[in-house]
Amino acid sequence: MTRKLAILGATGSIGRSTLDVVRHHPERLAVAALAAHGRDPERLLALAREFRPQLLAVVDPGAADAIRAELPPGVRLEVGAEALIAAATHPEVDKVVAAIVGAAGLKPVEAALAAGKSVALANKEALVVAGSLLTELARRTGAELLPIDSEHVALHQVLRCGARDEVRRLVLTASGGPFLRRDAATFDAIRPAEALKHPTWSMGAKISIDSATLMNKGLELIEATHLFALPASAIDVVVHPQSILHSFVEYRDGSWLAQLSVNDMIFPIQYALAWPERWANDFPRLPLESLGALELEPLDEARFPAVGLARRALAANSSAPAVLNAANEVAVGAFLEGRISFPRIVAVVDAVLDAQSAEADTGLPDIATALAWDNWGRVRAGERVAALARGAASR
Repeated sequence: MTRKLAILGATGSIGRSTLDVVRHHPERLAVAALAAHGRDPERLLALAREFRPQLLAVVDPGAADAIRAELPPGVRLEVGAEALIAAATHPEVDKVVAAIVGAAGLKPVEAALAAGKSVALANKEALVVAGSLLTELARRTGAELLPIDSEHVALHQVLRCGARDEVRRLVLTASGGPFLRRDAATFDAIRPAEALKHPTWSMGAKISIDSATLMNKGLELIEATHLFALPASAIDVVVHPQSILHSFVEYRDGSWLAQLSVNDMIFPIQYALAWPERWANDFPRLPLESLGALELEPLDEARFPAVGLARRALAANSSAPAVLNAANEVAVGAFLEGRISFPRIVAVVDAVLDAQSAEADTGLPDIATALAWDNWGRVRAGERVAALARGAASR
């Protein structure tokens, strides 16, 4: 039976790789809905012509105006943030690929799960901000919540090899980003163009900066606690520059199991779309001879403190991860705009977490509360960035 997809973030790196998987399996996959912000209307229009979705959702009204007159017959256009929810809950959709970066992707994921749609999740921030709420919603509606991040897909596969009570710990692998070997004393001089040059993966700007600070591993650690129902104390991070070993599981008998593949997102995406099956493909294979030079080294948390901040947020209270994520999004944006230096990204997050620790913990009863804390974190991070920018300007 053909599985019909809604692809949220269709023109981003994950969306493009997802469509490559669809092209590879036309007998198994079809596109019922495409959604994007609209920063590249020409690409979005080309995708609408190629895949002929029933619904095209565009957040930006200006981009929608540029597209509307040239839409192919049978494609309905919806505009605005609510259009993402329309795509995520489209009645013809079997599975939603959630690849919108940041907390903006949270409401469509919630809507899809509430509608009983299976979600293949590339938006790690959704689980960071509201993981307990989303996993409980999926349990209630019977919707499947599957990861797309290569590390979590690796863990999902390896955990099929044993019972959960046989697991001692999970280990997420980190490439170390572009500054693994750089003298930390020169981090103040890092410019956005340098930070965007990831050594092994091709990703969007925000995710690339998170990889450079290793905040992506902190977010993935939080995500893993929700996906696999394990405490942070049972999840470690190790540096693996080649990005071939995508993550490990240590079982209680001392056995280590890992998942390996070429570092290309088509593999974890196909896994998530095919689950619980495995589909044959003609994608590039991993040459066994390349395994002779694999490197593994411990994470230097003094050099890259972001993972420690994520652990601190998890230990603090139920709303702190949402604040951590919000502050990081604001700080990354400020760095990309040239308003703060590279080390200040994590420093801003640290300061906002400190401020949040003095606030009363109201729990996380609903998505509205999670988004309220997200907004609180953004406001405090914006204030901190502005203060740092004023200080730099006065020197």
